[in-house]
Amino acid sequence: MKDAVILKSYQNGISVFINEELPFEHILQEIAFKFTESRNFFGTSKMALSFEGRTLTGAEELQILDTIGECSDVNIVCIVGKDEETDKYFLKALQQTERKLSGGDEGHFYKGTLKNHEVLETEASIIVLGDVYPGSAVISTKNIIILGGLYGEAYAGGNGREEHYVVALEMAPERIKIGDFKYKHSHKYLKWGIHPKVQPKIAYVKNERIVFEPLTKELLGTF
Repeated sequence: MKDAVILKSYQNGISVFINEELPFEHILQEIAFKFTESRNFFGTSKMALSFEGRTLTGAEELQILDTIGECSDVNIVCIVGKDEETDKYFLKALQQTERKLSGGDEGHFYKGTLKNHEVLETEASIIVLGDVYPGSAVISTKNIIILGGLYGEAYAGGNGREEHYVVALEMAPERIKIGDFKYKHSHKYLKWGIHPKVQPKIAYVKNERIVFEPLTKELLGTF
């Protein structure tokens, strides 16, 4: 009988091979066992996660992420595919955004995922090491960097200044406000977990409206 779950560890992430023939409940139990057994090996770390061998629904991916969070100290900042160039872009964006705030003492870090209508509010710029689920929100008087997916709401520049920005490694927000400018998703919401690949983006004010552009080192350096 084939293994239910096989973990492969790489320098910047974890690949999880999942048997497509077994019940999902069995898969969750095996993932819990594997990550519990490997807790000391992985330690406290931020990693990308990829799935192989089985097509998962968004709800199943969420259950797996919750299980990993309960059984290890690994913080999964994003799910990535097999696209090598996309994965490299993800890692570069991760490094750039961390350096942007970690160079000073006014940036805050929050490790964890916001869900169940949770609200995170701060007077400083903030890096969120996790996802922001629909219905939840991050509010900052300065900049917001989400090393994960933004599927809920983000309010930057709460001091009314429009030069601030919002960065996310997967940008699919319900609402964004920067300074006095607002953006609201006008189409049917794409459920978390079904996006084809990571696409880091930055939202900022340009010509008196909020625009979304691919995250680049050059663009981030202009702020």
